[in-house]
Amino acid sequence: MSKKDIMVVDDNLATLKQISSYLSGLYDYSLKTSGLQAESGCREEAPDLVLLDADMPVMDGYETIKRLKSLPAMGGVPVIFMSADNSKQTELKALESGARDFIIKPVDSSILLHRIALHLELAEYENNMETTRRDLENNIVLSFAELVESKDSNTGGHVLRTSRYLEYIGRELLSDGRFKDQLSPDSLDMMVKAAPFHDIGKIGISDVLLLKPGPLTESEYGEVKKHSIVGANFLRNIYKRLPEQKYLEMAAVMAEGHHERFDGKGYPYGLKGTDIPFSCRLLTVANVYDACLTERIYRPALNHDEASQVVIDGKGTMFDPDIVDAFLRVSAIFRALNQPQTNLPRASKRSFTAGFRIHEMIIKSESSLSH
Repeated sequence: MSKKDIMVVDDNLATLKQISSYLSGLYDYSLKTSGLQAESGCREEAPDLVLLDADMPVMDGYETIKRLKSLPAMGGVPVIFMSADNSKQTELKALESGARDFIIKPVDSSILLHRIALHLELAEYENNMETTRRDLENNIVLSFAELVESKDSNTGGHVLRTSRYLEYIGRELLSDGRFKDQLSPDSLDMMVKAAPFHDIGKIGISDVLLLKPGPLTESEYGEVKKHSIVGANFLRNIYKRLPEQKYLEMAAVMAEGHHERFDGKGYPYGLKGTDIPFSCRLLTVANVYDACLTERIYRPALNHDEASQVVIDGKGTMFDPDIVDAFLRVSAIFRALNQPQTNLPRASKRSFTAGFRIHEMIIKSESSLSH
């Protein structure tokens, strides 16, 4: 296990030398002689704990801790104040400024090491609790999305597979650099987390419509299309309750726009081209590809080549051409991922030969994908 990293901030070189001797062999440490140095160091890499002198020239410990706590990576890092002033007022001011503890100088080695160990342990416990809480929230919401998915007999993991396909296409676009203003490693990670919730609005759609084996009437199709708005509103409400789950904000955008089309003929708003959020344009390709591979009660599943052709046929109409190009560059990976399916018996394709092509049924009659 790697050693914890302690940052010591004090303008007194003798104090720095003394404390470094206490820490040597037990912790990794860095020594800073000013608050400005401490701020700069924490911007580069956050330590596990900071020992901070209260009385420093130019920028004292109170101003220093204020700046450190404003850094995103430093929010949960414990800070222990050190001061030769042992008055209650000084100690109270240090604690009110956000310090976890207060130690009188000159520093006693046994007390210092005990306090460091204690606050590192508490910080690790708090971090583990926070991770557990976030994981629990994530799993609850994701389980709900999977439950909604089962409403239309699609229990094969469509939402999770779509997320996986989106990630592969997104990585290819990252390496391409064409969408560098709209796509970064962090934003792609957010999209991958958000993608499984794109169909959560189906919770508000009648099972009679979702399970209907034949074509939908115009009015029925209108009802099904409402799932994009229902899902977006639902996710925005969850995000208000769980604001730390940032991906839910992205999920609402993707739920609302994953049926928009590049040619402006989609729904719910008929957005066109780059007016459609990038995350939705990316999701649409992954979503339709997996939908084609999935057997539904109203149509059989397609194989990889057939599903890829659907995407190709939709280039520039249903899909962003650049994203389709990226899809084709990683298509061999998708073929490999779905290879086991080629050995399984598939439903008959006779229903596709009644005077119309496969892609006409799936793209032009979009109700099949909206189920």
